[in-house]
Amino acid sequence: MVEVTRIGMDTSKSVFQLHGVDAAERPVLRRRLRRGEVVKFFASLAPCAVGLEACGGAHHWARVLGELGHAVKLVPPQYAKAYVKRNKNDAADAAAICEAMSRPHMPLVPVKTAARQAACLLVSERSRLVRERTRLANRLRGLAMDPGSRASPLAGVTSLGWCRGAVWRASRRCWRGCWSARCRSWRRWRWPTRWRASPGS
Repeated sequence: MVEVTRIGMDTSKSVFQLHGVDAAERPVLRRRLRRGEVVKFFASLAPCAVGLEACGGAHHWARVLGELGHAVKLVPPQYAKAYVKRNKNDAADAAAICEAMSRPHMPLVPVKTAARQAACLLVSERSRLVRERTRLANRLRGLAMDPGSRASPLAGVTSLGWCRGAVWRASRRCWRGCWSARCRSWRRWRWPTRWRASPGS
């Protein structure tokens, strides 16, 4: 079997497309693998350079293939896209990744450890929850202003009773129903935003 020196792998949910070249840059490997076949295939392959797009699941596969002795490179998707030579499909994407990773000045994405990924996920998810909480607090303030109550600034929103009286005195039941629903959402969204990443992560 011809020795493969570089492989570009296009990942997806269930089917992975491989494109490999030899030392003379000739394509010698074009293959589709199911997810369960990836580890077995690379375990039987001699160590080589493997390129992936830095997208969902790429860091996991980079760690797995790295443990098998392969040198894994993560290429930013926006840079790999420039090397697609024909209509976009899995085979063309794998060939583009294989070509992009060979460039000497191609900026690569460092492979993250599982702990680092977990810390980044925690920070990202907390930021999203903070934005949703702020959006909900602004909605509550706007809802309280509809019946004529003067809402306090967002920084002063520490409890749900700051303008409940004005809303409850409103003549229309829709205000009361909307206010109750938003209050339940507020209680549900307050606690996740108190998460903090551990200092060592």
